[in-house]
Amino acid sequence: MTGTAPSPTAVKDDPEYAANLKRATYASSIGSALEYFDFALYGLSTALIFNVLFFPQDDPAMATVAAFATYGVGFLARPFGGLFFGRLGDRLGRKWVLVITIMLMGGASTAIGLLPTYEAIGIWAPILLVTMRLLQGFGAGAEQAGSTVLMAEYAPVRRRGFFSSLPFIGIQAGTLLAALVFSLITLLPEEALLTWGWRVPFLASFLLIIVALFIRMRLKETPTFVQLEKHEQIAEKPVKEIFTKGLPGVIVGIGLRMAENGGSYMFQALALAFFVSVVGPDTDKSLLTWGVTFGSLLGIFTVPLTGAISDRVGRRTVYRFGAVFMLLYAVPAWWLISLGSYPIAIAAVAVGIGIAVNTMLGPQCAMLPELFGNRHRYLGVAMARELSAVLAGGLAGVLGAYLIAVSDGNWVLLAIYMVVLALITTASTFLVPETLRRDLTRMDDAIKVSSSESGDDVDASTLSIRTIQW
Repeated sequence: MTGTAPSPTAVKDDPEYAANLKRATYASSIGSALEYFDFALYGLSTALIFNVLFFPQDDPAMATVAAFATYGVGFLARPFGGLFFGRLGDRLGRKWVLVITIMLMGGASTAIGLLPTYEAIGIWAPILLVTMRLLQGFGAGAEQAGSTVLMAEYAPVRRRGFFSSLPFIGIQAGTLLAALVFSLITLLPEEALLTWGWRVPFLASFLLIIVALFIRMRLKETPTFVQLEKHEQIAEKPVKEIFTKGLPGVIVGIGLRMAENGGSYMFQALALAFFVSVVGPDTDKSLLTWGVTFGSLLGIFTVPLTGAISDRVGRRTVYRFGAVFMLLYAVPAWWLISLGSYPIAIAAVAVGIGIAVNTMLGPQCAMLPELFGNRHRYLGVAMARELSAVLAGGLAGVLGAYLIAVSDGNWVLLAIYMVVLALITTASTFLVPETLRRDLTRMDDAIKVSSSESGDDVDASTLSIRTIQW
């Protein structure tokens, strides 16, 4: 196998490459589906089940805040998982790290379905829940970064945006599946839901683990990592590299993710908690989750579409459109949800997820791997993704639930929060160079420290950290 991915024409003429590209797509997609099935399911359960079953009910509002805090704990663990497994991914290869992470992440999710409640073991219930959430986040910290890197390195150069986005259909499928399953279990009588019904989808994660393991064990290493090994260019200290030469790329990557990641979790989990605060405890929970369902269904089309468009007009243009769309959509979206109408709230959430979030996700699939050089690409993508997940997605639940509690359900504060996230991402699209069709065997980052600081030559495709070239 050559060190770089062949052209689209060559794919048809190389059966081995075509077969490996197909395996990589399946391996990445199923892993993404499992990750987002677990995370979306956990998010949906946080505001309706975990707050009741795993925390004392003296103050229901604070119980919800505490439940969202455990939701945020998973995000805190993700950077450490990304750091640990990202380092291994750049030294040992992409394949085996993805095998380990799927087992860790899926195993923790399955174990959540076996946990006793607060009524049964008291304070140990939330402690065990937090422990499983930490393990889940630790594994997830490298799972999505690995899938992203895997597909970008396998994809044909001129269609990298499209092929890199295909595994992210797994994100939509996982979110869609979680919303559908949750909608079904909430149809159960409340007593059945709170005793055994909520456990079923978590236990079902085990099936996805088996399928993902089967596919990933048959996967071959990516062409660019083979090239790295062939020329003995594997980084001895990837962690040091990523926090020195690679730091500008990580910082800009975090900025790019703020609106996409934060907006995603605000629409998925926080919108449900907010709607309950507006309508009251008699909210029909199964109806509102259809907003996430329709949004994810829409995303199955918008993610690969925007990825393909970015192959033609560039990553930055498409990404900036999505960020500006969310910026303009934030205020009307939360106002519409605050009206307390089921159809309007469902539509608002669906558009937020399906268009605002996923228009950024499409080009991001190729853009993040293109930002980093071959020696520390896995670690760079992992750090950009997971640090932003803490700052955006993790805080979205905790801070949002707190804002709802202290403001008596004031939608304006939530809208302002989303506007800030969108402004950060919009600004970040002006700080990143165009990465379209960048050679992934290159050692240098697309964004890097100026030559006087790094000792490297800065060419036309790089961005000086001091002199910004638009």
